[in-house]
Amino acid sequence: MSAHNPNPRRRMGRAKLSVVLCSHNGEAYLRQQLDSLLRQTRLPDEVVVGDDDSTDGTWSILQDFGGQGRARGIEIRLLRRSPALGVVGNFSESLGVATGDIVFLCDQDDSWRPDKLATIEKRFASDPSLLLLWTDARLVDSLGRPLGATLFDALALADSEKSAVRDGRAFEILLRRSMATGATVALQRRALQSAWPVGEGWLHDEWLAVVLSAIGFVDMLEEQLIDYRQHERNEVGMRKRSWKDKWRGLIAPWRSALQREVARLNSLEQRLVALGSAIRTDALSQLASRREHLQRRIALGSQPRWRRLPSIWREARRGDYRRFDTGSHAMLRDMLRHD
Repeated sequence: MSAHNPNPRRRMGRAKLSVVLCSHNGEAYLRQQLDSLLRQTRLPDEVVVGDDDSTDGTWSILQDFGGQGRARGIEIRLLRRSPALGVVGNFSESLGVATGDIVFLCDQDDSWRPDKLATIEKRFASDPSLLLLWTDARLVDSLGRPLGATLFDALALADSEKSAVRDGRAFEILLRRSMATGATVALQRRALQSAWPVGEGWLHDEWLAVVLSAIGFVDMLEEQLIDYRQHERNEVGMRKRSWKDKWRGLIAPWRSALQREVARLNSLEQRLVALGSAIRTDALSQLASRREHLQRRIALGSQPRWRRLPSIWREARRGDYRRFDTGSHAMLRDMLRHD
């Protein structure tokens, strides 16, 4: 990450807000997103855009936006990258350029509610210990029409998970599932140094959330502060799963997915060990317990289904399916899957 460059224009007593947007061939929806930034009731102080080798009209749209933003007193930094770095690489480089106190991650194809920046700035101001915050979002189709569901609906967040996050126990939840979607995330820039670079196998948003939750307090807002557009070119889309989707997931081969998750935990463990005393005291033990649970589940795949029952029952009695995965759903998956 680059060093902080003091901004003489920053108003005394007010945080500097930076928006970091990464684009790639985004001309279809980009202008709507950029317009929503200019409609904010609390304008950003800085917008950093990393364009990942676009070959359509994206760069021209960005240049037009640069002129509009600068006319409104916003610092605009347009970075053109070739060859393309990919989503994680582009966000990594672009975040390193941002100089704000609070940094907002931004996708190219969404649209922000006019009070998003003001709402999140107020939340950070109310709690200086807050390192990272994410919100709900309204799911819309390619034309911006509501799909009748929210991001949290699609993620099927349980009340117990929401309570754990609010109570300062987000690490135990984020260790087993991703809840912080990048398009809704904001964080203290001072915390970035501890979380960078992104670990092998992780997306930048889930990595930031889980690492920072091991260091300090992260939180969520149930307000839908963006329209999260679902279309055929989403890098990471989101929709409510049908019963057919759920059944296919239950019977699908699962060993390779579990092995990938163990590898991700190994990568996370290396970072947490490097952070030393900065992390919460129980973080490494929680990580090790979840990895051991996954390794026991991997071993089940080599057994006939009927012979898996005793091992599955032991995991259930220990409460590990509930603590480290999706409870009865994961148990059923282990019973039905074939590897």
